[in-house]
Amino acid sequence: MRAAPTILHLDMDAFFAAAEQAAKPSLRGKPVVVGGLGPRGVVATASYEARRFGVHSAMPMGQARRLAPNAAYLVPRFAFYRSISEQVMELLGRLSPLVEPLSLDEAFVDLEAGGLADDSAGARAVGQRLRADILATTGLTGSVGLAGSKMIAKIASEEAKPDGLVLIEPGTERELLGPRSVRILPGVGPATGEHLRRAGMTTVSDLAEAGEDELVRLLGRAHGASLYRMAQGYDDRAVVAERDAKSVSVEDTFDVDLHDRVRIRTEVERLADRCVARLRASGHSGRTIVLKVRRYDFSTLTRSETLRGPTDDPVVVREAAGRLLEAVDTTGGVRLLGVGVSGLADYTQEDLFAQAEEERAAMAGVAAAEPVAGADGAGSGVPDAPEAGGGVAAERRWAPGHDVRHAVHGAGWVQGSGVGRVTVRFEDPWSAPGRVRTFSVDDPELEPSEPLPLVRGECRAGA
Repeated sequence: MRAAPTILHLDMDAFFAAAEQAAKPSLRGKPVVVGGLGPRGVVATASYEARRFGVHSAMPMGQARRLAPNAAYLVPRFAFYRSISEQVMELLGRLSPLVEPLSLDEAFVDLEAGGLADDSAGARAVGQRLRADILATTGLTGSVGLAGSKMIAKIASEEAKPDGLVLIEPGTERELLGPRSVRILPGVGPATGEHLRRAGMTTVSDLAEAGEDELVRLLGRAHGASLYRMAQGYDDRAVVAERDAKSVSVEDTFDVDLHDRVRIRTEVERLADRCVARLRASGHSGRTIVLKVRRYDFSTLTRSETLRGPTDDPVVVREAAGRLLEAVDTTGGVRLLGVGVSGLADYTQEDLFAQAEEERAAMAGVAAAEPVAGADGAGSGVPDAPEAGGGVAAERRWAPGHDVRHAVHGAGWVQGSGVGRVTVRFEDPWSAPGRVRTFSVDDPELEPSEPLPLVRGECRAGA
């Protein structure tokens, strides 16, 4: 525990939804919900306006629609959010060499390591300046918590929401925590919270009074001892600048259960390609390929295969995932598929490329005799590509919330689509709310486009 509040926790306010509101003037001040829009979709983020109706993260999208039927429901634009996150993390990096990102919109910063603050007044000044810099750079707001430990700093930022700063003086932790629910402590989820409630402990002060021995008896040595220390206000966890990734994975939940074996194989190949792209972006390779399958009855199976050495070859990962799929019974239908790579390393063993060539050669006879799933380009990750050699091109899909550009009307975003039509609102982050127009989904003058920056000064040349 520190004598000065030099650990800062930043949490961007309703990040995904706020970014969409900043990009779309017509949505500002209105309820916005971002997440999967299919029957099995869940809420990723809800704006504060939507939260007033009871909508919250991780809620089934169907329930959210019942609570807030007039909200705007948008598909996430993760590349857009990531670009904003990079701007925010760059600002944090100017404060200290010790920045610990927890997600795209949340991070701890050790101000002491940056030499910028050694007392409460200095820490508060840094926090206020950071909030102003984030607003000027991204057009979005973030809440800041300052304290002598990570646990208390995170609690402080939650109290600061939205768009505020709360500083908790070291030495006041027990007084602050005492009357709070046990769920406020790290590591106390619904199951642990219910277990403690049945034992008569609902507040943090109840835990402190129960004593370490009783918590160890209830929860085990490691968890019980850790929880007792936190109930006393102690948290000596350091801010860690880099976390070693243990695995890289991607997964998709399907609106309708998949039954066709060829379609399932195609989806696995697409996931393998996406997984390798993420693996390469992180600068890693890996030895163990993992396949995850959730079947129609919610039973979840995982299968893995360990290679002779680490790889980032998409063909090797794709073929290994395909072999794993052959060992899984998908007769009743599949609702979720995932592909992952673990056993990560910072290098690639060259002989695995030779291994891939050998495996391809061995399978050449089979491939020549059988249709290969994804051979028409499905494994490229680009949906609904028209056929190059004629035939009927698949209808273009327009995801709600995604950016488009029209040859005549300029920049806009998709409000919705269906029955061969797409509705677009033409506006940009710096304009007044724009007009709505409807087009055929295959209108040649309408094209997908890159997101525009939220702050005019960030606009790229020619944008």
